[in-house]
Amino acid sequence: MSSPRRERRKADPALSDPERLYVITGDPDGSERAALDLVTMIVAKAEPKPTVQPEQAVILRLCQAPLSVAEISAYLSLPFSVVTSLLTDLLTTELIESRAPIVRAALPDRSLLEAVMHGLQKL
Repeated sequence: MSSPRRERRKADPALSDPERLYVITGDPDGSERAALDLVTMIVAKAEPKPTVQPEQAVILRLCQAPLSVAEISAYLSLPFSVVTSLLTDLLTTELIESRAPIVRAALPDRSLLEAVMHGLQKL
């Protein structure tokens, strides 16, 4: 099965409208947002349900393969704060899963580097 094609949506002037962004995120009821940053990876755990917002359904379709929050924000042409709010709702309903990006190997131990350096000097 091939993954869905990812295309960036054209900028819609209505999306920069503050009232439109308020409607997308909903009424702030004082609930905490999930601790997400730009490089947090998001993966969908389920197909979109008929009750989710259209923007959330798009997120679920996009995230069949892991995507960072920054990529989601770019594909939807929405600010990071709005995407974070949408993702928080999806996390609470357990429709998506988030994880920190895979970090490349940590720096090697200093003693190992020194041993390699001394070995090279002896050559």
